[in-house]
Amino acid sequence: MQSVARTFNIFKERLSAFISKRVSIVEDAEDILQEVFYQFTRVNDLGKPVEQTAAWLYRVARNLIINKYKKKGEVQIPAFYDEDADEYFLQEIADVVFCEEVTPETEYLRGLVLEEIKNALNELPSEQREVFELTEYYGMPVKEIAKNTGVTVNTVLSQKHYAVIRLRKVLKGLYINVVER
Repeated sequence: MQSVARTFNIFKERLSAFISKRVSIVEDAEDILQEVFYQFTRVNDLGKPVEQTAAWLYRVARNLIINKYKKKGEVQIPAFYDEDADEYFLQEIADVVFCEEVTPETEYLRGLVLEEIKNALNELPSEQREVFELTEYYGMPVKEIAKNTGVTVNTVLSQKHYAVIRLRKVLKGLYINVVER
């Protein structure tokens, strides 16, 4: 039970943001978050440990959101690959790469994702690749990148935005095969 509580503490904030982005009613989003962790607890209580915990939690959340909208006959809010979903797309790929579980499957997936990211980055124009790597890998602030490269902050932000869009397109197939499976 302690590992379930630890998992809840690790993923609560990110999963809540993921759900809230897709569910407009706060109470419904809270209910879905609660149901995700209820199902996680039930699976663990049955002695069926969940591999790829992050992917499992997001998949359950996504399925509950879909079921909610189907049941109510409502129109679902934007699809996962909309223009504003950059942070969630990257976060879910990162969840696979930085997963704490060490199994042959997680190691294989981690290697596969890292190789695809490396290949996708190499396909980017050099300015976009540089901005993406400096912000994501080195945590360099956008203002500092602008100052060092001699371009405006808006140009740096634009380069990063276009890099993420291109990476999303290149990695979409990998994402579907790894995170949503």
